[in-house]
Amino acid sequence: MKIDHIPETEIEFTAIRAQGAGGQNVNKVSSAVHLRFSIANSSLPDELKARLLVLNDHRITKDGVIVIKAQTSRSQEANRLDAIARLLDLINAAAVVVKARRATKPTYGSKQRRLEGKQLRGSVKALRGKVSY
Repeated sequence: MKIDHIPETEIEFTAIRAQGAGGQNVNKVSSAVHLRFSIANSSLPDELKARLLVLNDHRITKDGVIVIKAQTSRSQEANRLDAIARLLDLINAAAVVVKARRATKPTYGSKQRRLEGKQLRGSVKALRGKVSY
């Protein structure tokens, strides 16, 4: 299940001043964006909400709010789009169901190849000893 759109009403944006170098522009223009998205109050499926809440991600608060800070661009609109894209990436990563691994035994041939490799390696190491005259 891939999410490609989130309603704008569920996302809260706050314009803030960007950090770091940038000269005078960075000190007077609020171009960075804080995106806040409440998982519990969203229209996402319940299964996906549960998966997001158990994620060990620093962007998810204890209250179940995703906070993303975007400040890579000088444009506030570009930062908004970047924050939304990162939110969608996070949600879609949680939506992927990892297939459970089924334990299997190694085949007879793979066991033989492993043992032959070990024997060959041992013989190479044995030849590295001191030479006796």
